[in-house]
Amino acid sequence: MIWAVVLSVWSAGCYASAAVVQERLAARGHRGLGGWAASVGLTLLGGATHTVALGFGTVGVVQALGTLTLVLALPIAAVRTRTPITPGAWRDAGLTVAGLVLLMTLAEQPASPVALSPATVRYLALGTAAAVVGLAVLAWQSTTPVARSLLLAGASGVAFGVSSVVTKAVLGSFTLPGATVVALLAVTGYLLGQASYRGGGLAAPLAMVSVANPVVAGTVGLLALGEGFRSGTAGVVLAVAAAVVSAIGVAALSRRTTAPVRRTATPVAVPA
Repeated sequence: MIWAVVLSVWSAGCYASAAVVQERLAARGHRGLGGWAASVGLTLLGGATHTVALGFGTVGVVQALGTLTLVLALPIAAVRTRTPITPGAWRDAGLTVAGLVLLMTLAEQPASPVALSPATVRYLALGTAAAVVGLAVLAWQSTTPVARSLLLAGASGVAFGVSSVVTKAVLGSFTLPGATVVALLAVTGYLLGQASYRGGGLAAPLAMVSVANPVVAGTVGLLALGEGFRSGTAGVVLAVAAAVVSAIGVAALSRRTTAPVRRTATPVAVPA
């Protein structure tokens, strides 16, 4: 489990750096070859590390640690905007980490790897495609940039979350359909995430992805891969409480990081 934690934190750092670059690209109308190269490179590095981490820990834990992306983006954005990090922001970050620590202590892997049948992979792919397309359509019809940004970020989180579940299964038992689904969902998640930063700043869409991703992955991992928590029902209740604590920390952190991001030439302000 220790390797899952180390690699997941490193992956979150890569994703945080990529998110800051993506937001800057969006603010410039997605222009700049160097920015695109940095964004794609950091995302690929984060994805590769994330994949290795899934081999050492449960989907629930690895995805939950992905919420550190926003926590790590905080100092990166602070340096970029030359804005000090407030004590309240550090408190929210601590709340997020505390929830993650509790979640990690409760997580329990199945005794043996669970393989996903071709039919299950197909149903997951179709269900995810339906959810992603539905959210994208709602985003397209949205009349406010912030709502559009959050809907696209939610679609990105769904795609990434299911991609991680299938990745975990593929690591245990490789199948070409499974690997294809992983590749398609990962690319879709990246493109939707990039689009979500236009008009939405950095904090709000990143917070949405940080919450939607582990919730979807943890739920699907619980149902499809047989992952669970120690101490039976009490463990499940504590795990849900830990997830809520982390979500509250992420949401509060996103509100606190909105102000500095708004001052960086993002076209549309994100309301607190």
